[in-house]
Amino acid sequence: MHWLPKIISVGTATPPNRFEQRSMPKRFGVTDQRIASLFNSKHIQSRHLYIDEVDGGGVPNENREQLIAKQVSGTLDMGVRAIDLAIEKAGISRKEIDYLCCITTSGFLCPGVSALLIKEMGLREDCSRSDIVGMGCNAALNGLNPVASWARSNPNKNAVMACIEVNSAAYVFDHTLRTAIVNSLFGDGSAAIVVRSGEEASDKSDQLLPKLIDFNSHLIPTAFDAMRFDWDMSHGKWSFFLDRDIPYVVGANAEAPVTRLLSANNLKPRHIKHWLVHSGGKKVIDAIKYNIGLTTHDVRHTVSVLRDYGNISSASVLFSYERLIKEGSIKGGDYGVMMTMGPGSTIETALIQW
Repeated sequence: MHWLPKIISVGTATPPNRFEQRSMPKRFGVTDQRIASLFNSKHIQSRHLYIDEVDGGGVPNENREQLIAKQVSGTLDMGVRAIDLAIEKAGISRKEIDYLCCITTSGFLCPGVSALLIKEMGLREDCSRSDIVGMGCNAALNGLNPVASWARSNPNKNAVMACIEVNSAAYVFDHTLRTAIVNSLFGDGSAAIVVRSGEEASDKSDQLLPKLIDFNSHLIPTAFDAMRFDWDMSHGKWSFFLDRDIPYVVGANAEAPVTRLLSANNLKPRHIKHWLVHSGGKKVIDAIKYNIGLTTHDVRHTVSVLRDYGNISSASVLFSYERLIKEGSIKGGDYGVMMTMGPGSTIETALIQW
């Protein structure tokens, strides 16, 4: 029998310390009013970060070794909590995880995140695993595609995908607009989902489960350098770069993958009841809205995740998915489109149906 994989459950986790956005300029030692203004926009009101909560704040001055240690500890903290929540909701134990896919862009580790989590959580030694590194904010869908394929080929087995982003481990403080854009936008967070196909993926009596129907990608080679990591020789750290034209690049290309995705499944935009768009930033969201014809209601979860957490890179779209599930507005037969954007520059889309 032909089984489509389904998203069974979702779990999210953030660092314990939550910071009001308006308090960050003082904490980061910002005196330049142009930079301070980046923290005063209303579209981000708070973020969770692995930055010590101490009186008077203070600019973090971590070397490369300390940043790697932060990434490892943050990964284990948030990753374990997000995965445990997801599997608890799915009604399975750690020992019942058959496949683990881990996604991160905030740093490179070897052994990878999946190996760290299997060791930390005591997962089975025969748990299959994969790591997706360096694909950026769009990576949740880059990971979901092969995870769905694995689940489809292994019915009644449990695949877990975890997006774990310790973005504060990629901050550089040099009082320039370039680094301030990153420092004012990105937050730390993790999200995990359980994916399964087969008879055991049947809808629960109190919850509809979305089928993963199709995926479509769109690479923009002319904007290859628009989002990237550069090695900062003066600080001995990686520094993330965001081109100011990203919203226009993404907006101008957003319609193409959505059109291909829907056309391949004999659908039109009017058939889509739920839109889950990456919380890339206010201008990016506005560009997507304008070019695809979405309403403010369509991106309500995208906007609220950005407001409460900032841009959590690959985990953002799953935070929006969690909010949609909790809202309780889904009906059987509803279609949804998930959409993420990131370095490459790349736009990823996925079609789901409840």
